[in-house]
Order: sequence, then C-alpha cells, then structure tokens
Amino acid sequence: MTMVEIDHLSKSFGDFRAVDDISLTVSKGEVLGFLGPNGAGKTTTMRMVCGFLTPTSGTARVCGHDVVTQSRATKQVIGYLPEGSPSYDDMSVRNFLRFIAEIRGFTGQERDDRIHRVVKRLDLGDVIERPIDVLSKGYRRRVGLAQSILHDPPVLILDEPTDGLDPNQKHEVRGLIKEMSTDKAIVISTHILEEVEAVCSRAVIIGRGKVLADGTAADLRALVPGGNLDEVFRFVTTGRQAAE
Repeated sequence: MTMVEIDHLSKSFGDFRAVDDISLTVSKGEVLGFLGPNGAGKTTTMRMVCGFLTPTSGTARVCGHDVVTQSRATKQVIGYLPEGSPSYDDMSVRNFLRFIAEIRGFTGQERDDRIHRVVKRLDLGDVIERPIDVLSKGYRRRVGLAQSILHDPPVLILDEPTDGLDPNQKHEVRGLIKEMSTDKAIVISTHILEEVEAVCSRAVIIGRGKVLADGTAADLRALVPGGNLDEVFRFVTTGRQAAE
C-alpha cells in the first residue's frame, strides 16, 4: 500500500532550485533512506511533504491527503522529527510532551498513557522533570523522537534521527525504527551510510535537488566495482570514483 507519493515536486528560492522535479513513492512497511550531501535538497523535500513549505510546483500525497490542499489532514497522519529537534526549551520534558499530546487531541488518562509509553520507549525517565535546555544533544534528539511517535502516526518523517546519539543510543533508536516499520512508512534523512544498511529497506540518493539513484543497498552496491557504499555515494553525487 502506497503511503507517501511525491509527484514532480519542485521548490525554488528566487533563482535557486532547491528541489527539482522529484517523484517517488514510499509504501507501508518500507524504510526509505534519503541520502545526499549538504544542500542536496533533503530537508526541503521533507518539509514540503510535511506541509511546512509550499511547493513551487508539483505536490505530494500522504495517506491520500494532498499536502498543498489538505495540509492539516496531512499533518495529522505524519510524525515529523525536524532537523535540530526544535522545542520549547524552558519546558520540562514532561510538560513538553503533555503540550504535544494535547495539541494532538489527547487528554486525561489517554494523554498520560501515551506519554508513559514514549518515555519508556526512548528511555527518558531520568530526565522527564528536567528543562529541555539543560539536556545533552542526544537527550534532546530523543525528546524530539518521542514527540514524533506520541500519536502513533502511520507515516514517520525523520530528519537525521540518530544525530548526536552515542553508539548504544544509535543502536536502540535503529532497533525502534525497525520495530515500528512493520505497519508504517518511514522516511529517514541521513548522511550515514551504515544507517542505510542497518535500518533501510531502500535508499534514494539526491544531489542538486534531483533523484540520482533509487534502490536497495544491494542495487546501489552494484553501481561501482567492489560495491563499497562510500564509493557508490561518491560516484552518484560527483560522477567520479576514487583514484585507483
């Protein structure tokens, strides 16, 4: 079942074309790795899919909802972890999650149960009463992940979900993503190639706003002799292999 459909999506900022006619789909049960160098258009694409940026042309549909004409309905079915995990830093973790839950329409016992589940899943119990602005980068990232899954959405859009996490935390978050992927469509923006092999069933490489490659890790490995993913990434984004 197709959950995300990106249809000739483009975005320009003045004369700069950040995203250039991207089309792709993501199905239920699929974890799509969205790869590309800085400035490739990954974050801009994700913001358009989530309804936070209006496309210059084209559109996207999430669970059948058009991101341009049905922005509110789109946001209801997406869990979004933005770049940098923005939050209200003066709030405690508990109060921030309560705020998110209530915005999502949950109150009373259901609100408290959902907060309890995500706090346990992301191992936030030790910091739940602390203000967010005193947390480490890793904990802030985990709070961002917690708010993105609190309403159990069918689609997750995660921008660098393991950024700032230590190796054990990365392993745990990757395990959580794989666990959730059975009944969701998940898109992960990353520049970490090992993450693609660890959790992604498919990868799309973009550069200068265009899709340059789309396939499984094995498909991408077949693009260059030796099949090293670092070499694949270099070859696809620059058109060159490393010197022999």
